[in-house]
Amino acid sequence: MPKIYTNKSWLDNDTFAAGIFLTPALILLGLFVIWPIAYLFYLSFTAGSFTSTGTYWVGGKNYWRLLFNSDFWQVIGNTIYFTVATVIPSLIISLGLAVLLNRSLALRGILRSAYFLPSIISLVAAGLGFRWLFQNTGPINALLNLFGIAPIAWLGDTFWAMPVLIILSIWKQLGFNMVVFLAGLQAIPPSRYEAAELDGADAWQQFWHITLPGLRPTLIFSTVTTAIFTLRSFEQVYVMTGGGPLNSTNLLVYYIYQEAFGQFDFGYAAAAATVLLAIALVFVYLQLRTWGEE
Repeated sequence: MPKIYTNKSWLDNDTFAAGIFLTPALILLGLFVIWPIAYLFYLSFTAGSFTSTGTYWVGGKNYWRLLFNSDFWQVIGNTIYFTVATVIPSLIISLGLAVLLNRSLALRGILRSAYFLPSIISLVAAGLGFRWLFQNTGPINALLNLFGIAPIAWLGDTFWAMPVLIILSIWKQLGFNMVVFLAGLQAIPPSRYEAAELDGADAWQQFWHITLPGLRPTLIFSTVTTAIFTLRSFEQVYVMTGGGPLNSTNLLVYYIYQEAFGQFDFGYAAAAATVLLAIALVFVYLQLRTWGEE
């Protein structure tokens, strides 16, 4: 029998071909994601600086310092308060706006653009604008004065400074979440609502039994992205309050910045950054376990 020769290429091996095509992306992922995280973890066990003296190994002393540092625990409390008070209202308001603007309304396109506009504004510029609004002689106090209410030192008061930062963060994230929810709403088949109306379901029952289950993947995405946006908040604190008054608005990312580039304590700052990474990973894991598909 004559031999039959086949012209096989290395591309016929699916595993080898996939490895070849994925190699550039894996190299970039390793250089700019995996290696920085690994180096951050290593740095958290060292002390010193990036000068001629260099760094040296100290083991878990940086984490021990974090454990017994009252300022760090105050910052953790501030961060939790800021995150919860930002994420929940942002999702609820965005979902309500998306449901409203998904209907046939006059000027619907203009309203969608107006609500999305804050998402493309620089956070530094937005922070400067809010600092002007809430300064002692700003428009907010002028408005209160019209109703006979005494001016409030919004950014200089330990009670009111954090709510101002929260309002800014909600306003900044509102448009992005609204667009995401709009996309999710438009992916729900209209036939489900028509069938529900025939069965006598009212608007609230349709929202609870059709809209929310249909938005489950969208809710997961929006919750995770909003939480990550909130946990890494830095600009608004830097521009508006500087962590004050009395450390009441100091968030974890700004605290890391202070320790690293204010005190030049890079090992301690790396330990705090590792804690932040762990908090973010735990939060994402809990969200996926709570909302994710089995």
